[in-house]
Amino acid sequence: MQRQPDGGSILLFSTAAAQIGFANHEAIAAAKAGVEGLARATAASYAPRNIRVNVIAPGLVDTQLARPITANAAALEASRQMHPLGRIGVADDVAHIAEAVLTSTWMTGQVVVVDGGLAGIKK
Repeated sequence: MQRQPDGGSILLFSTAAAQIGFANHEAIAAAKAGVEGLARATAASYAPRNIRVNVIAPGLVDTQLARPITANAAALEASRQMHPLGRIGVADDVAHIAEAVLTSTWMTGQVVVVDGGLAGIKK
């Protein structure tokens, strides 16, 4: 990317759990908060070379990794109730934002939370 005249874009992933305090999420929240700090520092270092570094922090998304939660009807319903939009995410919810972040040429050092309102508003 450093050799390209138009720089480039790096996209990292965090979690909504790094934005708010969820019980029993200590390890993932700490690790992903580190990713967010790394992205901001890297964005500052490489901005002069037009290399953009951003983060997407999704909430619970219906993926293979989330199957232990989504396959359990009670856990899935509890998760739905926590989200102000009343549902968990699907892969396209995050993919559309990822495309926008990767193609934006005037965005760096940002954390975009895509979580159905979970971290930002109280239901």
